[in-house]
Amino acid sequence: MSKADKIETTGPGKTANSEAEWRKKLTPEQFHVTREHGTERAFSHPYNKEKREGMYRCVCCGEPLFSSDTKFDSGTGWPSFYAPAGEGSVSEKEDRSFLMHRTEVRCAKCEAHLGHVFPDGPEPTGARYCINGAALELDTDEPGGKGSL
Repeated sequence: MSKADKIETTGPGKTANSEAEWRKKLTPEQFHVTREHGTERAFSHPYNKEKREGMYRCVCCGEPLFSSDTKFDSGTGWPSFYAPAGEGSVSEKEDRSFLMHRTEVRCAKCEAHLGHVFPDGPEPTGARYCINGAALELDTDEPGGKGSL
């Protein structure tokens, strides 16, 4: 089995796709961020300044991740939220890459890398989920709302 055909291992209720399937579904930037644990440039994604109401879903599997009700301007250059959409919508994992100690945030269903969470956010949680816009798809109530900018 080639690396491109390798199926990602997942638990019950999780999404499993091969690397080739993810590459076919996602743009190169989305693949780099979500499957290779990359990071988009700060202030580069339109969702950073997005003000419309809606649900931010995983670009890989469509699971609801963050509500616009919890979005705030952190000044960091990435879309920021103070809480996930629901209990169990995201998972957290220790990240010691680049000689730093951070907490990585992933989609709980498909394990897509979303960004990181920090303890310097606003009340009521004090958390700042700093999320790559490329990992998200905004689902609004507007006509043609899913993912449209």
